Formats: sequence, C-alpha cells, structure tokens
Amino acid sequence: FLARAGILAVRRIKKSDMEKLAKATGARIVTNLDDLKPEDLGEAELVEERRVGEDKMVFVEGCKNPRSVTILIRGGSERVVDEAERSIHDALCVIKDVLEEPKIVAGGGAPELELAMRLRDWAEGLPGKEKKAVEAFASALEAIPVTLAENAGLDPIDIMSELTAMHKKGNLWAGVDVLGGCACPDMREKEVLEPALVKKQVIKSATEAATMILKIDDVIAASRLKEKGPPKGPEETETETEGGGESSSEF
Repeated sequence: FLARAGILAVRRIKKSDMEKLAKATGARIVTNLDDLKPEDLGEAELVEERRVGEDKMVFVEGCKNPRSVTILIRGGSERVVDEAERSIHDALCVIKDVLEEPKIVAGGGAPELELAMRLRDWAEGLPGKEKKAVEAFASALEAIPVTLAENAGLDPIDIMSELTAMHKKGNLWAGVDVLGGCACPDMREKEVLEPALVKKQVIKSATEAATMILKIDDVIAASRLKEKGPPKGPEETETETEGGGESSSEF
C-alpha cells in the first residue's frame, strides 16, 4: 500500500537508529500516526535502498544541517576494518578536542622539552629539596623526546643537544622528526601537531598518578589462603610414627 503511494517504509529499526535519523533529518519521532503533523517531518534530498555486499541498507542523503551522520567502513578483512575504525575514531576525538579548545601545540616532544628547560631555569632560584623535585619533574618531561628518538633508531644524546640549542634560540616548534630521522626546526612544516587540551590532560594525569604513588609509604603483600581439604570422617584416625613426625591414616 505504501509503495503504491510512493512512500518508502522501513521495518525493524533499532531505537538508536531512529534517534540518529531524527537528528540527521530534523524530524521528530512520533509513535502514533494520528498525532503526525507537518512540522514533525524531516528533510532529505534522497532516500533509497541499496545493496552493500550481501546486506540491504537504506541511505538517507542530502540532509539539511544534519546533527548526526554515518561513516560506512569497508575492507578486505575484519582486521583492516577494525584498524580503519580506530583511526577514524581517533581523528574524530582530535577534532572534538580542537573544537572545545581551539589551540594546538607542536608534536615530536617539542612542548615537553620547552617545559623542561623553563622548569630547570626556575629551579635555579629554589632551595634544596624543592630544586631537586623540580629538576626530577623536568627530567620526566624530557623522557618524551628521548623515547621518540630511541624508537626512531636515532642517537638521543645528539638529538637532544640539537633540539636544546634550537629551543634556546627561541624556536618553540622544534621537535623530533621520526620519519625524517632528524631534529626538525619546525614541526608545523611536517604537520605534526597535537591539541593543547590533550597535552594538558596528559601532563596533569601523569603528575597525579606519580603524586599518588609517592604518597605510598609501605606495601603489605597479601598471599593467597591455602585451601583446606575435605573434613575427615569419623572412622579416620591419625597416628604418629615413632621415628619421625609423619602421620598416617588407617581405615
């Protein structure tokens, strides 16, 4: 009946898909057809059913100001599809972070090295233990560019020397170019950037974790309780031998 009237009807749709479709088209979900009003309808340029592989799917395209979209991922194997899904998810999270806080920093360990250098300069005016603590924090930050250099098969000492010289000249964007195998003076040219929001959260979380561990004074190791055997029967008796402490059971 609906097909003869030029109306496409789809059955057995999940509630979550209905909610996403409503966000995409601007429509409202109506449970009773008698309550349907013109303002409840959504907008789309094309709605059609297509076959993708062995499955039939309904495509809704050309929505006006969609608040929900679908990305169709296909691949030769499940592993390829899973890897593509993870990559897309990571990219969407990066976009989300940049939209929440539209600021970026260089990658390649550039911000960590700059922070470490500034902390060491600040530590010069601190007394005793406080100076040692700040220097240790700076060394922990330097572990990021050092690790990047080591993983790329580079000499971390040479790379750190070059990067330190660049940062002392005011080049804040200098970092480790893993693909090029060198110290890059400007990571922006390599398009290696990170959201500032993520970088701040990483340093904050690492600091909180280290602080929590440092507050632990002692550790009590708990061993597993030995499992007890089944209870002995009334007819079972235990005797000791004269020579040693071994026991035997007689029935």
